[in-house]
Amino acid sequence: MAAMAARDAAERLEATFLAEMLKSAGFGEQSNSFSGGAGEDQFASFHRQAIAERMAASGGIGLAEAFYRAMTETYDDAG
Repeated sequence: MAAMAARDAAERLEATFLAEMLKSAGFGEQSNSFSGGAGEDQFASFHRQAIAERMAASGGIGLAEAFYRAMTETYDDAG
């Protein structure tokens, strides 16, 4: 059971990292006459997070596996 929780946590951590990278890359930003200001920024963050979660669930960029291995090594050593 702990292994499943560690895998879920690793995937969530990768998704959070990916969402921040998408934000830094400007994903979801618009600069046109229909731009909505602060409200648009808030909804763009939800969109980035949803995209990042799908990316992580589909294998992501390999960070979740590295995080998982690191968590389980620490957990195994402590147990």
